[in-house]
Amino acid sequence: MAENNMPAIEAENVEMEEEMDSPEIHSYELAFHVLPTIAEGEVEGVFASIKDVIKKEGGEIFDEEAPERFELAYEVVRHLEGKNRGFNSAYFGWVRFKATGAAAVVVNAEADQNSSILRHLLIKLTRVEEENPFRFHDAIRDLRPVVNIEEPEAVATDEATAEEGDKNGEVDEESLDKALEEKEV
Repeated sequence: MAENNMPAIEAENVEMEEEMDSPEIHSYELAFHVLPTIAEGEVEGVFASIKDVIKKEGGEIFDEEAPERFELAYEVVRHLEGKNRGFNSAYFGWVRFKATGAAAVVVNAEADQNSSILRHLLIKLTRVEEENPFRFHDAIRDLRPVVNIEEPEAVATDEATAEEGDKNGEVDEESLDKALEEKEV
């Protein structure tokens, strides 16, 4: 096969080999979904284990967003315990760190082996991306409409106006305007 038309998997392997040989420090982001079957109290432990691997490999963590549960846009299937299981929700989090290419490859491999992680993505950050992190959970909270459900308050009117309106089948506009103005105050 021509060198220019290399299959994607081979191109990925070449990039990984080049990354491992580079002694330069780069900025990376590891974004991940923790399985929803993990107890909420144990998710922090999974997050801590990811950060421990980064630190063990000599990486320096400079930003993070702790995992929080949310609904996925589509079902993600993962082979677990001998069968395929579909998941519609997960705990999403990310961590940004500075490390060598070799350390990033090890972090990626450790994430592959972590049975608590549904899926993950490791990317090398550009300077602009590094300076402008996207806070996923804050953005999701901002998109959710806030709905306050309140009991409607009865508009107080004097009995004479109410009886007069009932008799004529009409409402006195002056009394209605006055009642609305009082309600606004």
